[in-house]
Amino acid sequence: MDYIIGMDIGTTSTKAVLYDLKGNVIDHTSHSYELYRDATGMAEQEPEEILEAVTLGLRKVIHSINWQKDKLKAVSFSSANQSLIALDENYQPLTRIITWGDTRAAAAAEKIKDSDKGQELYERTGTPIHPMSLLCKISWLKEDVPEVHHKAAYYCGIKEYVLYRLFGIWQMDVSVASCTGMYNIFELQWDRKALALAGVKEEQLPKVVDAYEQFSGMKKEYTKITGCPQDVTFVQGAFDGALSNLGVNAIDKGVVAVTIGTSGAIRMVSDHPVIDPKGRIFCYALTKELWVIGGPVNNGGVVFSWARDNLFDAEKSTADLLQKDSYDLLTEIAARVPAGSDGLLFHPFLGGERAPIWDANARGSFFGLTQMHTRAHMVRAVLEGIVYNLYTVLLALEEVVGQPESILATGGFARSKLWRQMLSDVFERPVTIPQAFESSCLGAAVVGMKSIGVIDQLDEVQNFVGKTKTYAPNPDHFAVYRELIPIYIRLTRQLKTEYQTIADFQRKYAQKEANSE
Repeated sequence: MDYIIGMDIGTTSTKAVLYDLKGNVIDHTSHSYELYRDATGMAEQEPEEILEAVTLGLRKVIHSINWQKDKLKAVSFSSANQSLIALDENYQPLTRIITWGDTRAAAAAEKIKDSDKGQELYERTGTPIHPMSLLCKISWLKEDVPEVHHKAAYYCGIKEYVLYRLFGIWQMDVSVASCTGMYNIFELQWDRKALALAGVKEEQLPKVVDAYEQFSGMKKEYTKITGCPQDVTFVQGAFDGALSNLGVNAIDKGVVAVTIGTSGAIRMVSDHPVIDPKGRIFCYALTKELWVIGGPVNNGGVVFSWARDNLFDAEKSTADLLQKDSYDLLTEIAARVPAGSDGLLFHPFLGGERAPIWDANARGSFFGLTQMHTRAHMVRAVLEGIVYNLYTVLLALEEVVGQPESILATGGFARSKLWRQMLSDVFERPVTIPQAFESSCLGAAVVGMKSIGVIDQLDEVQNFVGKTKTYAPNPDHFAVYRELIPIYIRLTRQLKTEYQTIADFQRKYAQKEANSE
């Protein structure tokens, strides 16, 4: 039997899935790693920990292959985007991986955004000006950490670093490149003005290749670790969000994919780049012919985790005693509260926010709290706030590309019937839940299949996606949400100035505490 591996180098873990060529899952594994938050705004990872997770993942799933009668046709990669590593002239890391969630470049981002170059840069690169982008991260290094910027001979993200270590190649797929804020998505080349702003030369960055690019010849030290033969074909792939759309078959015109995991996103695929005059949504590549338009949010399941750990410690302990999932218990509690949480609103901006407000200083808040509200109201308001925020991204997307024809929803939240129904009620549209296992891994595998000629078109992914279930909106619920969502949106706008004020206060006193230690 012939196999293909889809590997996703994600924010919290690296996942590897072994598929047969009909898309059936044969084996899978996941290896997690730590996120370091040693300073205010920091969100870093150790490159060596992720490299180890990749090699261990390959070794685990390759173990299921009987080399006497089976053949591994290809390994194809997905990865988180907008990570940055500065390297010296010998390609040795000068920094850890500065992830998309790192906000220390906030001041640099605001400076660029407020300049006459901000909108112009966005319109060429498709990347909103935000601390997540490599443009802003490198600009921050240049201004605030010049000793690193001066020593840096090269810059890349985590996938490029892993591939360099495993194969000695120096290349970046067009998908990841298009997320950097330094790549012209219309000319398909590094943007000279963006590079000049960041103080980077083109030769310091990897060569840009298409998602279908093939390579082989893993270094011997890693073939021994992984058990992978040197002649196996590897495929470059794309970034995880774009491949997640592919992995749930959300690549046709008008099909929107909503994902809520640790973070969240709304995305659709186009055959040409699309720019929002208001700068609220991104436009990134899947391949050189397909483009993913949408918006990511920082605050998805991580906010639910915060509510569980800080508001429901007793329930968490009870769930542990009952050997029950604590999140299931909390959603049962939230389900007892009426839609709209009796007028309690929650802005879920615990980690700043990306789309649609692109404000790293945004902060979370409850609004409308009265004596009648209970912790049950608060947990439902938290869940609703996450969905409200995604809905505001959908509104921006609709304004630019029109009404969606269908909505697919995936991610950890999709296991909850309450969240599925809530999404349909807030969006006022049917929401379909595809049966997809590790959609980014499947998307990577499908790109790999096309690269090696197993399939002719990416839309053949429809043959690999399982059954679906559709949830229809409840008219009583969406009538309530229609009244509350405008209040939610107005509050977000009115608090913009105060977000800056309170964030400055928090940074000031966090620095004082750090200096006193």
